[in-house]
Amino acid sequence: MPEQDSAGIVETQYVTIAQPPNEMVLDSGLKLGPITLAYETYGELNASKSNAILITHALSGDAHVAGRHHPDDSKPGWWDNMVGPGKAFDTSRYFVICSNVIGGCMGSTGPSSIDPKTGQPFGLSFPIITVADMVHAQILLVDQLGIDTLLAVAGGSMGGMQALEWAVAHPERLRAAIVIASTHISGAQSIAFDAVARNAIQADHAFKGGHYYGGDIPASGLSIARMLGHITYLSDESMRAKFGRALRDGNELRYEVGSEFSVETYLDYQGEQFVNRFDANSYLYITKAMDYFDISACYGSLDEAMARVRSKVLVLAYSSDWLYPPAESEAIVYALARQARDVSYCCIESAYGHDAFLLEVDVMRGIIGGFLDHALPHQAGYADCRNTEDKAPEGDAEPAGHGIYRSKRIDYDLIVDLVEEGSRVLDVGCGDGELLRRLIDRKHVNETGIDVSQDRVARCVQRGISVLQADVDKGLEPLTDQSYDYVILSMTLQVVQKPDLVIREMLRVGRKCIVSFPNFGHWSVRLKTLLSGRAPVTYNLPFEWYETPNFHVLSLKDFRSFCRSVNAHIEQEIPLRPRGIAKRWPNLLAEEAVYVITGQG
Repeated sequence: MPEQDSAGIVETQYVTIAQPPNEMVLDSGLKLGPITLAYETYGELNASKSNAILITHALSGDAHVAGRHHPDDSKPGWWDNMVGPGKAFDTSRYFVICSNVIGGCMGSTGPSSIDPKTGQPFGLSFPIITVADMVHAQILLVDQLGIDTLLAVAGGSMGGMQALEWAVAHPERLRAAIVIASTHISGAQSIAFDAVARNAIQADHAFKGGHYYGGDIPASGLSIARMLGHITYLSDESMRAKFGRALRDGNELRYEVGSEFSVETYLDYQGEQFVNRFDANSYLYITKAMDYFDISACYGSLDEAMARVRSKVLVLAYSSDWLYPPAESEAIVYALARQARDVSYCCIESAYGHDAFLLEVDVMRGIIGGFLDHALPHQAGYADCRNTEDKAPEGDAEPAGHGIYRSKRIDYDLIVDLVEEGSRVLDVGCGDGELLRRLIDRKHVNETGIDVSQDRVARCVQRGISVLQADVDKGLEPLTDQSYDYVILSMTLQVVQKPDLVIREMLRVGRKCIVSFPNFGHWSVRLKTLLSGRAPVTYNLPFEWYETPNFHVLSLKDFRSFCRSVNAHIEQEIPLRPRGIAKRWPNLLAEEAVYVITGQG
């Protein structure tokens, strides 16, 4: 029997599309048809057909994303840990679809399929396909299923390319896109690895110009191609931890050219297993499609391409991924942010390299599940698969905000009052998103949060807040001048390493900046220092000197002087705690203060 949280027993289905004379026109200008697509579905499509999610696979994947094909099946689908009841792609709530791409060899039309014109396998006479062609075929499948708009398209690696293609080229067909461990353009390094892999296949004596069907397959070349690819999926750290310099047999070198190290035998095994399930020609065609991928090619620039996006977008990267490193995901993220699109980004700490998107299940379940919770609009007919209750995630023991400032956040209500209805707001150091949640609920702002913490970013996503994981001490350079109505830095100024840079960048990016911070010039701080001769510990500053997150000790006078030095105009100074009395001698009596500042240049 299948596990309780398993997608259960599933059956691969097949549909034929693009029947002549209505063949599908490829990017190359050639036509392909009829086309068979292999696909699997999980869960139930609701009455409004609003809960459908398309999962797109990577290079070596297929339609079998979850569950098992029969009770004795020893191997579940390739993303079984993410798709099923109660999982990130919760099949008790969503209708999940996964299809094998055209050009593949797992049931969809590809080089190993029979060419109806010749009655023989296509081989290398199969037309070159692109990622856009793959997506075009998926759209025809979705049409066959009677679905006008997908709730989401999600995929990792080449699957992420497909998700991005959906969002840019067909923005009206989806509400959300999840782009994982991917890129907007294949660069020279990835093209180079693919080129070597293709050369290894074509150099195999059994390749025979791609017409090897019915005889020996180019097993050696395909195995080498898989070994090479697999190296790019791992990281140096994971390989050292898993293999190091361990030998296969014993501790003595054999002084021969065969495989001796454990890492060699591991790659041998990966190559052998791949040969048993994948077609060499499909490997050529799919890697070529990946090499061609450039989402900006048809639109002039990445920013122009991202301007077409209408869906919510979640981008996930992994710290040790060197095939598609985080910088490539960030290029997508900041292009979307510059176009004022609804985007969230998290770089997940992982030692697994590119393969992390298949392995970092616990973190991904929380982030992706939370993102999907908020993907449907507030309207009738969507309540069947949306959790509308806004609450902090389970296990969130931190107080509101980032946990650095532990007293009641009276500055939050004041900041909400200062922000105009419907503004575009950037919250720098947004913590768990409590302030942005209030601004969304009360002022209906178009929000973006920034925080360096993976955990706090995850909490924001789970609360339906658009958030970017970034280190503000490196600046806000990817964001354009005056692109936000308000930039907020609440109780964070004292903990950033480069306050000068952060404030200057805020003034550049925002029309108005709101800054709040605790006043280290307060009488209680002065008195404790005077009487005890030690670093003060107060209700508002509860840390000992050796554990404090505060890098900078500043008073209201210090901040006023700082504003003058950076040519910032103080529009409002609002001393707090106690608010009325503190107005007379704010630097002495205010426990904290809120400032509204603008650039003068």
